[in-house]
Amino acid sequence: MTLQNELAPQFTLPNENGESVSLADFKGKNVVLYFYPKDMTPGCTTQACDFRDAYTDFSDLNAVILGVSMDDEKKHTKFIEKHELPFSLLVDEDHEVAEKYGVWVLKKMYGREYMGIERSTFLINEAGIVVKEWRKVRVKNHIEDVLSYLKGAK
Repeated sequence: MTLQNELAPQFTLPNENGESVSLADFKGKNVVLYFYPKDMTPGCTTQACDFRDAYTDFSDLNAVILGVSMDDEKKHTKFIEKHELPFSLLVDEDHEVAEKYGVWVLKKMYGREYMGIERSTFLINEAGIVVKEWRKVRVKNHIEDVLSYLKGAK
């Protein structure tokens, strides 16, 4: 499944404060929408902190960052507070939005198969079009890749 060059699937999800956040709220801005498996795990923490550390760079490019996982509001709040994240984390407990973006997939770990979120990032432009997608993301250097693509898209 690829969404590149298509209108991004619309959604409304609660954030860490229980407030409804819709993709439509960000029309006129670039949106970095990243899906990750779980709060407080090593890879997800590194990724969130990398986005945090580059937050000003993204803001300077008219971009907002939104993280999405199946964790609840309470876990998101702890994660944000512990790592001083300056962006919202959205709750997708029933993985409905993950499915719309094609990141709810069969995963394997230690010989066990299960369904879960595949670490993925989508860059959505000011008009709501997915201009770039990164699937099966490796955390190392990922934020630099997203930033440099965004700089080039300007």
